Amino acid sequence: MSTAMTVKKQEDKLARVERARDRRTYTPNVDIIETNDEFLVLADMPGVAPDAIDIQYEQGVLTMHGKVEPRQDEEKTNWLLREYGVGDFYRSFQLGEGIDCDKIEARLKDGVMELHLPKSEANKPRKIAVKAS
Repeated sequence: MSTAMTVKKQEDKLARVERARDRRTYTPNVDIIETNDEFLVLADMPGVAPDAIDIQYEQGVLTMHGKVEPRQDEEKTNWLLREYGVGDFYRSFQLGEGIDCDKIEARLKDGVMELHLPKSEANKPRKIAVKAS
C-alpha cells in the first residue's frame, strides 16, 4: 500500500465535525445495545481521564466529547520516532427523546466508556393482556 493511501486511510478515521481545539479529533469506535430497559453505549476513548469527558443529552441527541492531553511537551521533545497521534474524541447520535435523563450513568474503565441511558417508563415495551369476551 502506498504512503498516500495510508495517509488517506488515517485521515478518513478523523472526525469531520466541529473541533473544540486546533488539533486532531477522532471518532471513537462505539457499540450501542438496546434492551427493553435501556440503551447501553460502549465507546473506546483511550487516554481520556474520567473528568475530561463531556456527555450531553439534549432533544434526543447524545453527544460525547473526550479531551486528551498531550503526553509530551511539544517544544521540549526531540522525537526520534513519532507514530502515536494525540487528539480528542467526539461522537454524536440521534437516539430519540425516550430517555430518562435523571438516571443516565457513565463509567470509564480501561479506556472504554460505558454509558447507561435508561428508557423512560412511557417508552418501555409493555405486554398487553388480551381478555376473552
